[in-house]
Amino acid sequence: MPTFSEAQLMAWVTPVLWPFLRVLGLFTTSPIFSTRAIPVRARICLAFLIALCAQASLQDQPMIPLDSPAMPGTLVQQVGIGMAIGFMVRLVFAAIELAGELVGLQMGLNFASFFNPMNNAQTSAVSTFLGNIAMLLFIAINGHLTVVMAVMKSFDAFPVGGSIMEMLVRMRVHELGAALFSSALWIALPMIALLLFTNLVLGVISRVAPQMNIYAIGFPVTLVAGLAGITLTLPMMEQPLVMLMEQMMSRAMGG
Repeated sequence: MPTFSEAQLMAWVTPVLWPFLRVLGLFTTSPIFSTRAIPVRARICLAFLIALCAQASLQDQPMIPLDSPAMPGTLVQQVGIGMAIGFMVRLVFAAIELAGELVGLQMGLNFASFFNPMNNAQTSAVSTFLGNIAMLLFIAINGHLTVVMAVMKSFDAFPVGGSIMEMLVRMRVHELGAALFSSALWIALPMIALLLFTNLVLGVISRVAPQMNIYAIGFPVTLVAGLAGITLTLPMMEQPLVMLMEQMMSRAMGG
C-alpha cells in the first residue's frame, strides 16, 4: 500500500492552494465572475481548474507549510491580492456607469431608475445600458481572459509570502478614486457638451419666441439629442475601455 509523508503532501497541496485562493478572491469582486448568475460551486471549481492549469507557469514559488506561523498571513495576502485585482477591474465598469449617470442627469432620464438585482443597487436606465455595453465589449476583447492572466502574472510581482500592505502600496489602490471620476468625466464629456449646446439653443429659442412653450418641447428635444449622442459615441467606447483595462492591469502586475 503506498504511503505519503507530510512533506510530500505539502509539496503537492501548497503550489495549488495559493493560486486557488488568489483566483477565488478575484472571482469574489471581479465583474462577470461575481454575478449571481454564476453559482458559487462553479466559481470554486473554475478557480481550482485555473490554479491547477497554471502550475506549469508558476515555478520557484516558496513553499509555506499549512501549520507554520506564516500561514494565516499568507492566506490573507493571497485573498487580498485577488480581491484587489477584481476591485480594480470593477472600477473600470464603475467609471463607465458613472459616465452614464452624468449623461442621464443631463438628459433628464435619471428618474428612470430601477433596482438592479445583479449588483443590489438602484441604477438609472442610461447607466445600466452603458454598463451592459461595456460588459459585452469586455467579453468581446477577451477581458475576462486578460484578468485571469493578470492574476497569474501577479505572482512575479507579488510572490507568495510577501506583505499585503506593500502590495497595496505598489498597486496604488488609494489613487483609484481620482482615476474613477476623471475617467467617467472624460467618457461622458462629448455627450455633456452636446446636451449643453442643446440647452443653450433651447434658451435662445425661448428668448426669441417667448410664445413657444419651452417646457413642452425641451424634454423631447433633450432626450432625442442625448440618444443621438449615445448612438454616435458608442462605436468609440472600446478605446477608453481598453485604456482603463491596460491601466488597471499594469497596476495589478506591479507596474
